[in-house]
Amino acid sequence: MLPQIRDQARLRAAFRWSIPDRYNIGVDVCDRWAAVDPDRPAIIEVFPEGGSAVLTFGGLREASNRLANALRQAGIGRGDRVGLLLPQSRDVAIAHVALYKLGAVALPLAVLFGIDGLTYRLADAGAKGLVTNAANVARLAPVRGTLPALEVVLSVDGPDAGVLGFHEAMARESAAFAPVDTGPDDPALMIFTSGTTGPPKGALHGHRVLPGHLPGFELVHEFYPQPGDLMWTPADWAWAGGLLNAMLPSLHHGVAVVARKFEKFDPEEAFRLLQDYGIRNTFVPPTALRMLRAVDNPRGRFDLKLRTVASAGEALGAETLAWGREALGLTINEAYGQTECNLVLGSCAALGLVRPGFIGTAVPGHDVAVIRPDGSRCGPGELGQIAVMRPDPVMFLGYWNRPEATAEKFIGDWMTTGDQGEADENGFVRFVGRDDDVITSSGYRIGPVEIEDCLLRHPAVANAAAVGKPDPLRTEIVKAFIVLKPGYAPGDALASDIRRFVRERLSAHEYPREIAFIGDLPLTTTGKVIRRELRAVA
Repeated sequence: MLPQIRDQARLRAAFRWSIPDRYNIGVDVCDRWAAVDPDRPAIIEVFPEGGSAVLTFGGLREASNRLANALRQAGIGRGDRVGLLLPQSRDVAIAHVALYKLGAVALPLAVLFGIDGLTYRLADAGAKGLVTNAANVARLAPVRGTLPALEVVLSVDGPDAGVLGFHEAMARESAAFAPVDTGPDDPALMIFTSGTTGPPKGALHGHRVLPGHLPGFELVHEFYPQPGDLMWTPADWAWAGGLLNAMLPSLHHGVAVVARKFEKFDPEEAFRLLQDYGIRNTFVPPTALRMLRAVDNPRGRFDLKLRTVASAGEALGAETLAWGREALGLTINEAYGQTECNLVLGSCAALGLVRPGFIGTAVPGHDVAVIRPDGSRCGPGELGQIAVMRPDPVMFLGYWNRPEATAEKFIGDWMTTGDQGEADENGFVRFVGRDDDVITSSGYRIGPVEIEDCLLRHPAVANAAAVGKPDPLRTEIVKAFIVLKPGYAPGDALASDIRRFVRERLSAHEYPREIAFIGDLPLTTTGKVIRRELRAVA
C-alpha cells in the first residue's frame, strides 16, 4: 500500500488509502493468491523435534474451505465468535482463514492463559465455538458447564466426548466454499486487551483492520515485500503483534510465514531457526530482544540473512537499538499501537526515520498526536497523552458489549491510549509510560522507560522494571526490580553499584533509591511488564 518513495515528505504526500467497498480478510490472504499461484508456500511449519512441512496457498484454500463447511454444518454462522486456542501452526492459519470466509468472528486466545483467563474471555465474548487441542480440552473440561454459549469444540488431536475432530470434520466436507460477502466494517476479529489497566476488554475489529495495518507493516519492514523475504515472529499469533504485525500482512503480500512452537522462548534456538530457514524478516517484542542479547556474537556464530527486524509492545530503548546495530548489523525499527488501534507510529531506517529513545513518527495515513486533557495538541516537548484521530481504518469498532467504555476511550474524535509521551518539532514521538506508570518524585514526572533502558546497560542486569513507591517526603521514589544475568549474585554492594551507575548517567532524581532483585518480572501474555503488580509489593 505504501508507494515506493524513499523520501518521507513525498511519501506522506503521495499516500492514499485503498480499501474496497467489499472486502474479506480470508479471501485477501488466501484465495487471491491460490487463484494465481496455488503452489506458492504460505505457511512453513517447523517442528520442535526437527523437520518442517509446507502449506501452500492452494492447500490453505482447500483446507480453509473444508473447515468453513464443517463449522457451518456444526451451526457456526455469520457473527458467531469462535475461540482459537493453539500455538503457532498451519492449523491456526487454516482456522483464521475459514472463520473470515464464513463471516464469523475469530477470537484468538493465548496458550499461556490460565484457566480463569480463558474462561473469562470465552464467557465475555459469548463464544459459540472453540478450536484447540486435547491438552486444552482437558483443562477446560471442569468449567465447560459454566460456558452455556460454547456449543462447538474442535480438537486438532482428534474427537473425544463432546468434542469434534478438527481434521476428521474437515475430511468429511467439500473443498468448495463460497465466501460470505463482507464489507470492511463487518466484524472479523476480536482481540482482548492485555489487561494492564483493569479487566481485559474485547476489542472488536472489522475486516478493514488488515489493510489498516499495511502501511505501518510495510514501513517498519522497509518497503515490504522485497525479493526473498520470509517472515517469522516468536510472538503468539493470538496477540495483535504476532497476528497483525506479522502473519496476516505477510500472507496478504504472498510471502510465506514460518510457524514454530516454543514451549519457552529459547534465544539460542531462535538464532538457529533464523539461520536454518534463511529468515529475512522478523517481528520481535522487546522482552524477547532482551533475551536474544544474552547470546554472544550472534553474527559470528550464526549465518544470518536478516533484512529487517521490527519491535513493538513496549518502548525499545536506546540500549537495545545500539545492540541491534552491533550484534545484528541492522537497525531495529520500532512500531507503536494498541490492540484498539495498532501500528500507527513507526520508525524506518531506510527513510532515516530513526532517533534513539523515540518510537518514530506517524505512519502515512494516520493522524497521531500528543494531546492535552481538553483534546488540544501539545507543543514540542510538552508531556501529554498519545492519541489517534478517527476515522482510521485500523481503529477498532468498539469494545464488545461495553459502549460506555468505548465512549470513555475518546476525547472528541481523539482515541486516547492512556500512554504518556511527548513529540519534538519534527513529529518524533517519545514514549514516557502508561498514565499509571509515570512516577512523580520531588515535583518531577519521570517515565520508567528511560530508567529501565539505563539499567539494562549495567553488565549485571538482564531485565529491569522501574515503578514509583509512595514516599512522604518526595511523593514517590523510584524503585527498581531487577533480574540478574547468570553469574551475578544479589547483594548490597551490587545494589549500590547499580544505583551509582544510573545516577551518573541520568540524574539525581531518576536513579532508583530502592532496588529489589527478583527471579522474573510479571508479564502479560504479550510480554509487557505488569507494573501494577510491582507497585503493589513495592
